[in-house]
Parts: sequence; structure tokens; C-alpha cells
Amino acid sequence: MENVEGVGDVGDVGDVGDVGEVGEVGEVIRSNAPGSFPYSVLRERHPALIRRVRDAFPYDPERQRALDALLRESTDPAGVMEPLPADARDREQWEGWGSGEHVDGSWFDAPFLWAESYFYRRLLDAVGYFDAAGPWQGIDPFRPFKRAELRSPEAQAELTALDRLAQEPRETQARALLHGSLWGNRADLGFQLTANATDTATTPLLADDSEHLWSLLPPGAGSTVHVVADNAGRELVPDLLLIDHFLRHAHAEQVILQVKPHPYYVSDATPMDVIDALRHLKQAPGEAGNAGERLWHATSAGHLQLRTHPFSCAPLPYAAMPDDLKKSFETATLTILKGDLNYRRLLGDQLRPPTTSFTALTSYFPSPVAALRTLKSDVIAGLTEEMERTLNESEDRAWRTSGTHAVIQVRGE
Repeated sequence: MENVEGVGDVGDVGDVGDVGEVGEVGEVIRSNAPGSFPYSVLRERHPALIRRVRDAFPYDPERQRALDALLRESTDPAGVMEPLPADARDREQWEGWGSGEHVDGSWFDAPFLWAESYFYRRLLDAVGYFDAAGPWQGIDPFRPFKRAELRSPEAQAELTALDRLAQEPRETQARALLHGSLWGNRADLGFQLTANATDTATTPLLADDSEHLWSLLPPGAGSTVHVVADNAGRELVPDLLLIDHFLRHAHAEQVILQVKPHPYYVSDATPMDVIDALRHLKQAPGEAGNAGERLWHATSAGHLQLRTHPFSCAPLPYAAMPDDLKKSFETATLTILKGDLNYRRLLGDQLRPPTTSFTALTSYFPSPVAALRTLKSDVIAGLTEEMERTLNESEDRAWRTSGTHAVIQVRGE
């Protein structure tokens, strides 16, 4: 596995919201409006997550007290955001990412992206993940949930369906695998803490640039595809199956799969989660097992490479990415960003008119870029005026955050 170290200079954190040549900076999303989606994440989702983590491990009294303290601090609108410990290995890094601006202030008044990201960093500190000599060092507090997803009946049914899909024409397989990767984002464990599942067969695709995506990856062109993963478990498996299709049918000669260097946002994929998913596929019967064998070999041969970067866990948009990460993306024929958090970071976690140009907002990105995203937060761009009008007239007032809508959006050369 290749680990790209260093974070570079993120520049002025206060200015990173103005990305692209849009001409209009949106309103930074915060959590201080009761009844809003960000407010519910801090007040409802995070407490549910802390309870679930406590139930999953027999944490000692010290760890339990730390979790209780984080719960009180981060859910009280009058609570004050505490700093990382003085000896935290990444305290200087977080200071470069803006902790001096937000620590000692309200969790709810800080930008939502910053507060949500900092919560997960603080949770890892509370459970002793980074303790150099502690018994809980390196133990992923979310891994039991991720692994349980792989063993679920739903996951098994999805793998079985590959046997039927293998009988279809290649174009049908390509479309199904792309949509599997897209809708697999509904398996987000954090989303499941507060949402009810619905049938994705009846949910609309608000923007569909699928043809553009495939046109950027003609077979045999020797393309390099970067895939920035989102969640582990049931979402990572269809991502890997799409990667297998890219490699098997020469849409890509090499795929770079970027995952998180450590646990993050409940179910975000780490290198260990990739290994778990590959083993899960290899052990499956039929077409799923064949795909697992191909992916295992592709990884061993270097056609599929795993990478991590500290900026993957930064509370900042990709417009603030450091130079070494930017240079890495520059080598891509196409970079595919999976999931809601990556979408928020790609566009900037701001409220703008839904018809704001996706192309303009992503013009800074150093390679052609595609977003495969199920909507689970307020950020959205690139919709037509007709689509916006239809959504505003619909009965689903929570279309931005309910996970019932999705987009495939591409900005090519």
C-alpha cells in the first residue's frame, strides 16, 4: 500500500469556500438553526452513534467517561468545543486546518463540515485510538458495524445477483455496476442511525451524466482512474465491482483507490476495510468470487493501488488540497468521488441555488471529475431549472437529505 505523507500548505482557511469561477459565494452551512438537518446531526445522530460505540466494546471507565464528556460537550448548543490534547500527534495539523478559529467556541456555530469532522477526530481520542501505549490503540470503533454489513442477508443477495448480471450484454452490466456503486451509498451507517430505508427502485436520478463518464474511459486507451472511496461494507463492495469492470474491460489500465488513513465518519473505508471486502468477495461463490480473485490479483500486480492521505480526514473542501495531493490527482484520466461527504468537499459545504453550475464549482479540480452521490445533506448544484421547480413542488420536502435522490455528475475536459 502506498501512503502519501504530508499535507502541504492549505492556505487561508477562511477563503476556501470561494471555488471555481462562480462569481457567487454561497452561505456556509452551520448547525445553529433548530430543526435544520445539520442541527439534527449534532443533537440526534452523534448521541446515537456514541451509544452504539459504547455498546460495541467493553471500554474501561476512563474511556466511558471520555465518551460521556464528548457527548455533553458536543450536543449542548451552549457547550464549548475543547481542543485536542497538547500531546496529540496531529494537533499541529488540526491547527493548520483551522482549530484555532473554532476551538473554545460553540460546536453549533462552527461550519457544519468542520464541526462534524472534528467530532469524529475527538471520538477517536475518547476511545484511545491514538494512545501510543494504550490497549485500545488502533482498534477501529466502527469495525463491528462495517463487518456485520458484509454478512447481512442484503449483502449476500447483492452478490448472488451478479450471477444473473453476468448473462447480460456488457453495456447492461456497465450500467448496472455504475448504478450499484451510486446507490450503494445508501448503505452509509451514519445515515442509517436516523433514516428509514426506502425502495431505491422508485427514487429519481436528478442528474445523469453516465454517458459522459463512459466517454472519458474508452476501452484500450490506457487510462488511469482515481476512485476516492466513501463508505466501507455494503458500499465498498459495489465500488470494487465497478473497479473490476473498469480493469477487466480495459476502461482503465490502472485504478488508484484512495481511502481514509484511519477510521472516520462511522463507516468511511480504511485500508483494512478494503482487505475485508476483498476477502469477502474472494470467499463468495460464483461471479462474486471470480471478481474477488481478479481484484486480489490486480492489487498484487499493481493495477489496483491503495492510497491514503491525511487530507482525506481534513475538515476542509478539496479547493484547499495540498500540492502533493493535487499533483496525484493530476495524473488521473478521471477522478471519481463517491458519496455525500466527498460531494460536500468537492463543491464546498455551502448553500447555493441548486442550478449553480457544477462545472464552474469544480473547475479548480486538477483532473476530469465525476461525482456519484446519494443526497444526504443540503449541498446540491448542477440541476436544471425544470428539475428544481419539480422538486420544490413535490411533497418530499426533505429531498436534499433523505437519501431518496441521487446524481451522477461529470466535469470532463
